[in-house]
Amino acid sequence: MLHYILRRLLYFIPTLLAIYTVAFLLMHAAPGSPFVQEKGLPPEVLASRMAEFHLDKPLWQQYLLYGWDIVSLRGHSSIKYPNRNVIHDILAPAFPVSLTLGICALAIALVVGTAAGVASAARPRSLTDYGAMVGAMIGISQPSFVIASVLLAVFALCLRWLPVGGWGSPSQIVLPAIALAALPAAYIARLVRTGMLEVLSADFIRTARAKGLPEHSVLLDHALRNAWLPVLGYLGPAAASIFTGSFVVEKIFAIPGVGTHFVDSALHRDHPLILATVLLYAVLLVVFNLAVDLGYAWLDPRIRYE
Repeated sequence: MLHYILRRLLYFIPTLLAIYTVAFLLMHAAPGSPFVQEKGLPPEVLASRMAEFHLDKPLWQQYLLYGWDIVSLRGHSSIKYPNRNVIHDILAPAFPVSLTLGICALAIALVVGTAAGVASAARPRSLTDYGAMVGAMIGISQPSFVIASVLLAVFALCLRWLPVGGWGSPSQIVLPAIALAALPAAYIARLVRTGMLEVLSADFIRTARAKGLPEHSVLLDHALRNAWLPVLGYLGPAAASIFTGSFVVEKIFAIPGVGTHFVDSALHRDHPLILATVLLYAVLLVVFNLAVDLGYAWLDPRIRYE
């Protein structure tokens, strides 16, 4: 297992390098200049600004300089936020906010999706089954920003049960976490239902029932453990959906997370902040995918990584 983990960690290097390269090339392929909004700059000031952000150098030098600033964690000053380092002053305070929101959304998705899938499989073709699957279809078909807008209009503006936005109190996490959790919760519910229906027809389930075990023990202790394997494989894309979906949701709810800064950096062509944010999310996703692979071996003892 240790050799497998070390080998996967080595694979992360070319993966992250490819992501950084693609982001760098796409960033420079977009038309326009980062200083297009700073109208009326004298030529000498514009030249100084270009030199400050290495934009007066060839592309390969910019590629190496920006990459070294990120890998060394030294960071670089931001174009949109003058005198603020993109790593120490922007991403370091914003990352815990986005991480907390993402963990809460993922926890909601796992609990709600698993509960809905188990309840649906336990009573197939019942009102519970149809209701859970209708809810799953709504969650799949509606993007997170639509769900966020509806939640904001109903629970914040009409009922006034929860705050409109911001960050700092538990009540301010509820609406954005639910908006981010809707899509993965819907997929998890469908995966759990399908897996449970297959497992419930297996011989060991009939044996467990023949021994007189309670139905909740059969469902949760025996069937769910095996039916949850497809869900574990989906957790990698689910994390990607939650973290990338937070870009818009954080903007809607005025949450000072990484997603908000990423949107602003893209609009203002803030090269150092764009590249640092892309690599931050890339590291999160590859590490989470490794954790998912290791979770397979924990759930199914037959799986071994050499």
